[in-house]
Amino acid sequence: MTARCAVFGTGSWGTAFAMILADAGCEVSLWGRRPELVDAINTTRTNPDYFPGLELPAAVTATADPARAAAGAEFVILAVPSQSLRANLADWAPLMRSDAVLVSLMKGVELGTAKRMSEVIEDVAKAGPERIAVLSGPNLAPEIAARQPAASVVACQDEEVARRIQTACHTAYFRPYTNTDVVGVELGGAVKNVIALAVGIAGGMGLGDNTKASLITRGLAETTRLGLAMGADAHTFAGLAGMGDLVATCSSPLSRNNTFGHNLGRGMSLAETIAVTSQTAEGVKSCESVADLARRHGVDMPITETVVDIVHNGKPPVVAVKELMSRSAKPER
Repeated sequence: MTARCAVFGTGSWGTAFAMILADAGCEVSLWGRRPELVDAINTTRTNPDYFPGLELPAAVTATADPARAAAGAEFVILAVPSQSLRANLADWAPLMRSDAVLVSLMKGVELGTAKRMSEVIEDVAKAGPERIAVLSGPNLAPEIAARQPAASVVACQDEEVARRIQTACHTAYFRPYTNTDVVGVELGGAVKNVIALAVGIAGGMGLGDNTKASLITRGLAETTRLGLAMGADAHTFAGLAGMGDLVATCSSPLSRNNTFGHNLGRGMSLAETIAVTSQTAEGVKSCESVADLARRHGVDMPITETVVDIVHNGKPPVVAVKELMSRSAKPER
C-alpha cells in the first residue's frame, strides 16, 4: 500500500526528502509557509528558491494549508529550523492523525530548554516514543537532489516503526539503516554542526588539514562523551549519524555551518556573516544550547565552548585557538 506522507518545510532538505519519499513510492504533501513558493512548486514542478533545476516527482504536491498537508498522513516529516519547531508544532499537532509517526529531520538543540528535537515533539504533540523518530546522516541536500548515492540512519525506540520509515524512504540512491538509539543519532546530528563551525573557522584562518583533522577527531570525542552521559550507545558515534555526518559536514563546501565558520575565520563579523548567509546554519544557535546541555550533564566540551566564545562572545579566533591549544595536557580518551 502506498504510504501518505506530509513534509513540513520547503527548504533544501525538506524538498530533497520529499523527492526521496516520492521516488520510494509514497504520496507526498509538501507544506510551505509562503503561498507564492507553493504555487511555483505546483506549477513549475521545481522549488525555485533551493533547487530550480530539480524536477520534482508527480507524487509531490505542495500546499500552504497545514491541515491539507497533514490530512491522512501516516508519516509527518518535520524539516523546519529547530528553534522554530515548538511554536510551529503547537499549531500543526491537532491537525495530525492520532497514530501518525512524527519524523524529525532537524539537527539542533532547543535554546533555553536544551531539549533535543524528539523531546520537543514529545512535549508539544504529546506523542509516545513509538510515534517519534529521527533521521540523520551524511546527507548534504544538493547531492541528494542530484540522486547521488547516500546512506542515513532512522532511529526510533520502536524498531518496527523504524523499519516502516526505512521502507518508506529506501530508494536506489538513498539507503536508510535502522537504529533504536534516538539520543545518540540526534546528538550526532546536532553537535556536528558546532564542530563544522570550528573547522570552518580554522579554514577561514588559513589553517590546514592537520588542524581540521584534529578538530574533527576531538569533536567526535566531545560528542561521544556527551552521548554516553545521556545514555546513548557509543557505537552510534562511529556510524553514519556520528562520524559519517561529521566528516561530510566538516569537509564539504556545501555545508552551511562550515561555510558560516569560514566567513567568521577570515574576519567577518557575526552580523556580516548572517547577512550573506541565505539558509539556516543550525550550529550558530545550537552551539549555545549544546554547551548548556554539556554543563547540565557535567561534560567537558572545550571545542564547543570555544565556538560559543567566537560566535556569540566576540572573542577573536586567533585568541580562542591559542587558548584552546594551551589547555593542560592529558591522556587521549
